[in-house]
Amino acid sequence: MAQTIEATEEKKAKKRKIHFNYPWLSAAIPLVVLVAGLSIAHPRFLTASNLTSILLQAAVYVIMALGMSFVLMTGGIDLSQGSLLALVGVVSAYIVQNFHSIPLAILASILVGAAVGAANGTVISCLKIPPFIMTLSTMYLCRGLTLVITQATPIAITNDSFKWIGGGSLLGIPVPVIIFLIAAAVGQFILSYTATGRYILAVGSNREAARLSGIKTRWNECKVYIISGIMVSIAGIVYVARLGAAQATAGQSYEMEAVAASVLGGTSVLGGEGGIIGTVMGAIVVAIIRNAIILLDISTYYQQMITGAVILVAVIVDVQRKARAAKQVD
Repeated sequence: MAQTIEATEEKKAKKRKIHFNYPWLSAAIPLVVLVAGLSIAHPRFLTASNLTSILLQAAVYVIMALGMSFVLMTGGIDLSQGSLLALVGVVSAYIVQNFHSIPLAILASILVGAAVGAANGTVISCLKIPPFIMTLSTMYLCRGLTLVITQATPIAITNDSFKWIGGGSLLGIPVPVIIFLIAAAVGQFILSYTATGRYILAVGSNREAARLSGIKTRWNECKVYIISGIMVSIAGIVYVARLGAAQATAGQSYEMEAVAASVLGGTSVLGGEGGIIGTVMGAIVVAIIRNAIILLDISTYYQQMITGAVILVAVIVDVQRKARAAKQVD
């Protein structure tokens, strides 16, 4: 009898361990359910053109969510992502149209993103301003600067080589998909095989313990915002290259899509836990939800409601999972 009870408890412990060690399961399950359900609900869902459209839509979400995941792992948040995407898009479009240099446009965009990220990270880590307040301020600053530069007038892009970044293909694979796969691979390498990845998770788990163990908590906290800025820059380039124009209103609420993708993928809003595979899956889930709204002819007014519900459910699951993990340790 005792052996039976012991064996049962051991099986339960293994299940809990699997769920804790593989948080991406929280994105894999809804992904499978959505794909199965929509395959039945609409005949066009599994067509090659629709799946390609989903991946193209997901590309921007994935790249932004990768940056957001690193920030969330430290217990922070970056609300400036959507506005920064618009600013970077305008910078890249302006340079391409006026200086006809794609390398210069890409370099300038990445520098702008890194600079905004560094400003966020420095103020948050050194002046101890809450991430929510600092990045909220940066969100308005970036959006306002974008409006000032453009005067709310779109910048059309006529350079076909630049537009290839957003709409071309290589060996039959869309370029945006290749870019997000490379970005995900780099993110996975940083998180799993470098000291920076371990330090980021350590800072998010217990900042004071990380500091006492010799980790430069301020620098590592600053790093994640720089990473976020660079990722948004890459996403912004893909975004405007795909649309063929830069707009001051671009990227509105995209930071919330990035949060939803990250949290769905198992990155904890409380910090100290996260993964790249889950983030990619979470971003694809967000893209599928947007696609489903169009396919099923649901009013786009419901889109933000659905995104909000997804974030709420994902956070509740995350908090409950963390609470169960804490009980296991106790």
